[in-house]
Amino acid sequence: MARLMRLALLPVALLLLAGCEAPESESPAASAAATEPAIVAAEPEVDVLTSTDEMQTGAADFDRANHPGNRLYEENCLDCHAGTVAKAPHFSWLEMMSPAAIHSALTDGIMRSQAEHLAPEEILAITEYLTRQHLESETDLAPPAPPMCDTGQITAAGSVPKVNWGHDTSRFSPPEVAGLTASEAKQLTLKWSFVYPGAFRARSQPAVAFDTLFTGSQDGTVYAFDLETGCARWTFTASAEVRTGIVLADSQAEGLPPLAFFGDILARVYALNALNGELLWTLKADDHPSATLTGTPAWHENTLFVPVSSLEVIPAADPAYECCTFRGSLLSLRAADGAVNWRHYTIADEPVEVSRTSVGTRVLAPSGAPTWTSPTIDARRGLVYIGTGENYSSPADGNSDAILAIDLATGERAWTRQSTAGDAWNVACMMADNPNCPPEDGPDYDHGSSILLVSNSQGKDLLIAGHKNGTIFGLDPDQEGALVWQNRVGRGSIQGGVHFGLAAAEGRVYAPINDMNNTYNGDYLDPAKARPGVHGLNIDDGERLWSHLQEDVCLPEHKFCDPGVSAPVTAIPGGVIAGHLDGVIRLYDGKKGDVIWSYDSRPEHVGVNGLTGHGGSMSGAGAAVAGGYVVINSGYGLYNHEPGNLLLVFGLPDK
Repeated sequence: MARLMRLALLPVALLLLAGCEAPESESPAASAAATEPAIVAAEPEVDVLTSTDEMQTGAADFDRANHPGNRLYEENCLDCHAGTVAKAPHFSWLEMMSPAAIHSALTDGIMRSQAEHLAPEEILAITEYLTRQHLESETDLAPPAPPMCDTGQITAAGSVPKVNWGHDTSRFSPPEVAGLTASEAKQLTLKWSFVYPGAFRARSQPAVAFDTLFTGSQDGTVYAFDLETGCARWTFTASAEVRTGIVLADSQAEGLPPLAFFGDILARVYALNALNGELLWTLKADDHPSATLTGTPAWHENTLFVPVSSLEVIPAADPAYECCTFRGSLLSLRAADGAVNWRHYTIADEPVEVSRTSVGTRVLAPSGAPTWTSPTIDARRGLVYIGTGENYSSPADGNSDAILAIDLATGERAWTRQSTAGDAWNVACMMADNPNCPPEDGPDYDHGSSILLVSNSQGKDLLIAGHKNGTIFGLDPDQEGALVWQNRVGRGSIQGGVHFGLAAAEGRVYAPINDMNNTYNGDYLDPAKARPGVHGLNIDDGERLWSHLQEDVCLPEHKFCDPGVSAPVTAIPGGVIAGHLDGVIRLYDGKKGDVIWSYDSRPEHVGVNGLTGHGGSMSGAGAAVAGGYVVINSGYGLYNHEPGNLLLVFGLPDK
């Protein structure tokens, strides 16, 4: 069983990167795009992954299989953390927690009684094994504190900009918020950087307000930095890694201070006083052992909308695991105290036994349809939009790979638009002759990019959705998501198309395309058809205005470097900012698509905290632009991408 569980830790990038199947027809712009010269790179040896140890690129030198903590974990922890015990996080989440959090849980936290028979050195060994970090002693557990500001708490001067995830999924910073245009941004210089201690990924979407920068980190620390100097106003420690963005909310009218919301990988939601970091409330969004929070919550009229996802597809690789029981959901919470208003399950029916596998394991369905997207609020229609992923078990149903419209007040489903029918998949499908693989065997095409609500040149509202197959859809919100236009601008694949987010501004939709050639799934796709880079479309009809196909500038020794764009892009007046998987931040001219400014984040930096770090691939989160500053995280040492641990803050030379 222990060996099977290790084998189960296979690629989860396939879950986190979303898409949909190819449309039946393409627009003329799509056909034109297909005739462009493509970026062609030398074909490397095809990689076939056998465990997620290979995907944790930031800890590739750690020999987990032969570590003494391996045996201790199997003997003391595996039974409860194999994905079948409610509230017991699956192994895949434990390994993403910080050493301090793991060690504390075993010594004086929730797992103290279960670990009381273990010697201190054994607890330290389990901590090392889970986190892939070498620890000389318990003194290595606590990360160094950042430089703290001399002044007191943050002053709530001004209001919270209603931009970016949590407020507006179009990811446009207008002039009054951005404080700079694309033309001015050509002069951006690095003002300061921060090195996240002990990290190899940095994926929380930063937020800016009150002259302060708020961001989460891999070890669960949430920081509030002075935007100008980089000193910390306050810090807060969550239970585990903070993957979501930080959502700021004006709440003074309700007698509350400004609030900061976020979620961690253990599916716990937090509300803090944004001025001093004080915890106001927290709750578990879902008790399922594989539940997590990936999409950034959305705030609207004193209500928080929290999307819930999971990785139950991982334990499903064990033929003895009864797959599957998780159902995606959207949770509506009262922002003041976290009280639940309603929960909307993406799959209405609870899973029941529908069959047995060839080895006699029960198959439970329907299951899955997680939501990875930050919700989109449509106040005019009283709706909230989310996207869903694939079913985990067979038979697939009508809720997977779909856009859902849900009533803001009641949580009732208004309408459903499914993009890919018959999609059931889990990690068992990555293993030879595994009976837990559903007969559909994929294609594992999720809606992972947040839906955009925009207006065209005639003032007509449109929903814009991008998918991993490389297609951008324009949909009618007044006709239950009826198709208005579509354009396939990328090749798409299990590691291609649009991943985490589009942007829209000034009559244009900006589509980031990943299109990795090496899928790390045993396939190497035709480089001549790849479209990695950024594409500009006309918001009215989806016609392609320009395409910037990024040349592969990766060096041979950088195995996990790639030219495509997995991270969401951010629009500013006259341009759009993209962080690429090659570690380079590029600013594109909005009208022509030319790169007008770039910055290579990969070289070593010494942060304001005195630590030395470097950037890497960028994914999961994009740039935040406010007050003349551009803020971005760099480093994504997961799922075959380059590790890094930098927070970078850029500004104009005279600022």
